[in-house]
Amino acid sequence: MATGAETLKITAEKYTAASSQAFKDAVDKSLTSLNEINAASKQNLEAFVASATAATKGAETLGSQAIAFSKKTLEDNVAAAKSLTSARSVQEAVELQTSWAKSALETYLSELNKASETVAASVKESLTPLNARVTAAVEKFQAAR
Repeated sequence: MATGAETLKITAEKYTAASSQAFKDAVDKSLTSLNEINAASKQNLEAFVASATAATKGAETLGSQAIAFSKKTLEDNVAAAKSLTSARSVQEAVELQTSWAKSALETYLSELNKASETVAASVKESLTPLNARVTAAVEKFQAAR
């Protein structure tokens, strides 16, 4: 019977040691995972902040372009009105009006293209940090497979 008790004792000690090691390994793995999640969350937050900053910068640029365009358009319109009042004939007035309309349309289309480029650049710059985080998450999931 002494050998049965010793066998039971040895088995219990092995089981306890294995259980303790498994518990320790599980806690270590959980802490590692928690640290990785915290790091990923921090990186995600940083990406969102960078994205919002880029979007704000783009909106500010677009706003300043719009204000500058409005100011220039007002000045051009005042100059055109002065020019029209100095016309000596109907023919000259029509020519001045036609020239002003053509110039105004060209300026508007140029400004529209400039605004479109600003918006496109702003969207691209705003999405770059978010795309990087999505790419990192996809790579992480694929590596876990």
